[in-house]
Amino acid sequence: MLNPFIDLIGNVISLINLGLIVWLILDVLINLDIVNRFNPLVRRVYAALSGFFEPMLRPIRQLLAKILPNLGGIDISPVVLILILHFLNDALYSWFYRI
Repeated sequence: MLNPFIDLIGNVISLINLGLIVWLILDVLINLDIVNRFNPLVRRVYAALSGFFEPMLRPIRQLLAKILPNLGGIDISPVVLILILHFLNDALYSWFYRI
Protein backbone atom coordinates (compact mmCIF):
# COMPACT_ATOMS: atom_id res chain seq x y z
CA MET A 1 0.00 0.00 0.00
CA LEU A 2 1.41 3.35 -1.03
CA ASN A 3 1.63 6.10 1.55
CA PRO A 4 0.38 9.48 0.27
CA PHE A 5 2.42 11.38 2.88
CA ILE A 6 5.66 9.87 1.61
CA ASP A 7 4.66 10.80 -1.93
CA LEU A 8 3.89 14.35 -0.76
CA ILE A 9 7.30 14.68 0.90
CA GLY A 10 8.97 13.30 -2.23
CA ASN A 11 7.09 15.79 -4.41
CA VAL A 12 8.10 18.68 -2.13
CA ILE A 13 11.74 17.60 -2.36
CA SER A 14 11.41 17.46 -6.15
CA LEU A 15 9.87 20.96 -6.23
CA ILE A 16 12.69 22.33 -4.08
CA ASN A 17 15.15 20.72 -6.47
CA LEU A 18 13.40 22.25 -9.48
CA GLY A 19 13.31 25.68 -7.83
CA LEU A 20 17.02 25.44 -7.09
CA ILE A 21 17.78 24.67 -10.73
CA VAL A 22 15.61 27.62 -11.86
CA TRP A 23 17.41 29.87 -9.38
CA LEU A 24 20.81 28.72 -10.65
CA ILE A 25 19.87 29.30 -14.29
CA LEU A 26 18.44 32.74 -13.48
CA ASP A 27 21.59 33.61 -11.54
CA VAL A 28 23.80 32.67 -14.48
CA LEU A 29 21.62 34.61 -16.92
CA ILE A 30 21.69 37.69 -14.69
CA ASN A 31 25.47 37.50 -14.21
CA LEU A 32 26.04 37.17 -17.95
CA ASP A 33 23.74 40.18 -18.58
CA ILE A 34 21.39 38.11 -20.71
CA VAL A 35 18.45 38.91 -18.44
CA ASN A 36 17.88 42.47 -17.29
CA ARG A 37 18.44 42.51 -13.53
CA PHE A 38 16.49 45.78 -13.22
CA ASN A 39 13.26 44.27 -14.56
CA PRO A 40 10.78 44.26 -11.64
CA LEU A 41 9.58 40.71 -12.33
CA VAL A 42 13.11 39.34 -12.58
CA ARG A 43 14.10 41.20 -9.43
CA ARG A 44 11.11 39.82 -7.47
CA VAL A 45 11.57 36.25 -8.64
CA TYR A 46 15.30 36.32 -7.97
CA ALA A 47 14.83 37.89 -4.53
CA ALA A 48 12.18 35.32 -3.58
CA LEU A 49 14.28 32.39 -4.73
CA SER A 50 17.40 33.82 -3.08
CA GLY A 51 15.53 34.31 0.17
CA PHE A 52 14.40 30.69 0.04
CA PHE A 53 17.67 29.02 -0.95
CA GLU A 54 20.34 31.15 0.74
CA PRO A 55 19.54 29.84 4.27
CA MET A 56 19.88 26.29 2.93
CA LEU A 57 23.15 27.02 1.14
CA ARG A 58 24.85 29.03 3.91
CA PRO A 59 25.69 26.04 6.19
CA ILE A 60 26.89 24.03 3.19
CA ARG A 61 29.17 26.91 2.14
CA GLN A 62 30.60 27.19 5.65
CA LEU A 63 31.25 23.45 5.80
CA LEU A 64 32.83 23.39 2.35
CA ALA A 65 35.07 26.34 3.26
CA LYS A 66 36.50 24.25 6.11
CA ILE A 67 36.91 21.08 4.05
CA LEU A 68 37.90 22.16 0.53
CA PRO A 69 40.66 24.51 -0.55
CA ASN A 70 39.86 27.76 -2.35
CA LEU A 71 38.27 26.89 -5.69
CA GLY A 72 38.85 30.30 -7.24
CA GLY A 73 35.41 31.76 -6.62
CA ILE A 74 33.46 28.73 -7.81
CA ASP A 75 30.51 27.97 -5.56
CA ILE A 76 29.68 24.26 -5.54
CA SER A 77 27.21 24.45 -2.63
CA PRO A 78 24.15 24.28 -4.96
CA VAL A 79 25.51 21.06 -6.46
CA VAL A 80 25.99 19.63 -2.97
CA LEU A 81 22.43 20.66 -2.05
CA ILE A 82 21.06 18.97 -5.19
CA LEU A 83 22.95 15.80 -4.26
CA ILE A 84 21.63 15.94 -0.70
CA LEU A 85 18.06 16.39 -1.92
CA HIS A 86 18.40 13.47 -4.34
CA PHE A 87 19.84 11.32 -1.56
CA LEU A 88 16.98 12.23 0.79
CA ASN A 89 14.39 11.48 -1.88
CA ASP A 90 15.95 8.13 -2.75
CA ALA A 91 16.41 7.19 0.91
CA LEU A 92 12.80 8.11 1.66
CA TYR A 93 11.41 5.95 -1.10
CA SER A 94 13.76 3.02 -0.49
CA TRP A 95 12.98 3.05 3.22
CA PHE A 96 9.21 3.12 2.94
CA TYR A 97 8.72 1.22 -0.34
CA ARG A 98 10.82 -1.89 0.06
CA ILE A 99 10.13 -4.49 -2.57
